Amino acid sequence: MAAYRSALLRLLDEREYIHQVTDAEALDALAEREIVTGYIGFDATAPSLHVGSLVQIMLLRRLQQAGHKPIVLMGGGTTKVGDPSGKDEARKLLSDADIDANIAGIRQVFERFLTFGDEPTDAMLVNNDDWLSELQYIPFLREVGRHFTINRMLTFDSVRLRLDREQPLTFLEFNYMILQGYDFLELSRRAGCRLQLGGSDQWGNIVNGIELSRRIDGTEVYGATTPLLTTADGAKMGKTAQGAVWLNADLLSPYDYWQFWRNVEDVNVGKFLRRFTDLPLEEVARLEALEGAEINQAKVVLATEATAMLHGREAAEAAERTATDTFGAAGAGEDLPTLTVSEGMTIAQALTQLGFTASNGEAKRKVAEGAVRLNDAVVTDPAGAATPGKLSLGKKKHGLLMS
Repeated sequence: MAAYRSALLRLLDEREYIHQVTDAEALDALAEREIVTGYIGFDATAPSLHVGSLVQIMLLRRLQQAGHKPIVLMGGGTTKVGDPSGKDEARKLLSDADIDANIAGIRQVFERFLTFGDEPTDAMLVNNDDWLSELQYIPFLREVGRHFTINRMLTFDSVRLRLDREQPLTFLEFNYMILQGYDFLELSRRAGCRLQLGGSDQWGNIVNGIELSRRIDGTEVYGATTPLLTTADGAKMGKTAQGAVWLNADLLSPYDYWQFWRNVEDVNVGKFLRRFTDLPLEEVARLEALEGAEINQAKVVLATEATAMLHGREAAEAAERTATDTFGAAGAGEDLPTLTVSEGMTIAQALTQLGFTASNGEAKRKVAEGAVRLNDAVVTDPAGAATPGKLSLGKKKHGLLMS
């Protein structure tokens, strides 16, 4: 680890958030002597963020924990354009009403992780539509556009990958990186913002904003990125075979959220405990050192702590109790066969699709024999709805039905 002097960079370093910093020495000195205002942008493309955004949310939480001021920048304006980073095709265009509704849904999550208010280190939530929609095209091109070269923009991964694959990149999307750079300039002017944080895929956009602020206003601002989190097979964190792991409870229950964390790969347990919980690092070190079946204890702690931060302690402990009652002391669900329940699926169909019975006819006979249980309650109707939970046939066949 680097020998940082400021509480901010020491905290980010210890919790393994740092991937790149534009001028680490200068930012470290700034954070040691004064409150630093920093921001991360989130586009409002859905009514909730998913767990892939959680490392960025935690970055803002760490910023506040270290005595600095976080800004949540909602991309009400940039959502109308669409970030081409990591995308194979253009985003669907949303109406103003859709974007406003999405922002309202997303704000609920930030209120769980950050303290908002009027104190020097209280968080702010701002919307870049407040300035982007007021821009006049020709003056904007003259003031801002002249600082961006097409040559350099074509080298950005978000642009180059689309062109290499011969996939269309609209002029609308091409403007996204200019607008994001302009956001940093505006936040520097409006709120004294000196730091932009983000994932490593945003490095080029962050550097753009830094250079723009320097060229137009002569202001020194900074950027830092985190490593991109991936699963063991290299997939981007945030999605499962069952779909996105949403942060809003109306889209994903606290229990299903708990199960997501309980079922992470062994290799990620320590990393996730450091980044997604407030547990002391000494306790994280103890938990990640557990081996064999004991690593399941660490996964239960991770699941409960992560769920408590988002949904509250009571919901997290209820989810842990439910998992323990359903799967046993370790709350384990990953070793069971799983089936995503579709609308209208019956118990008999679920038994057959899990491979517990050879046909729906056999499934009906097993139900009639009293051999089938859902969440340990005897099933009496083979045509009854298959709902999420543990489905058992006899004493040895158990499966997990997922929503």
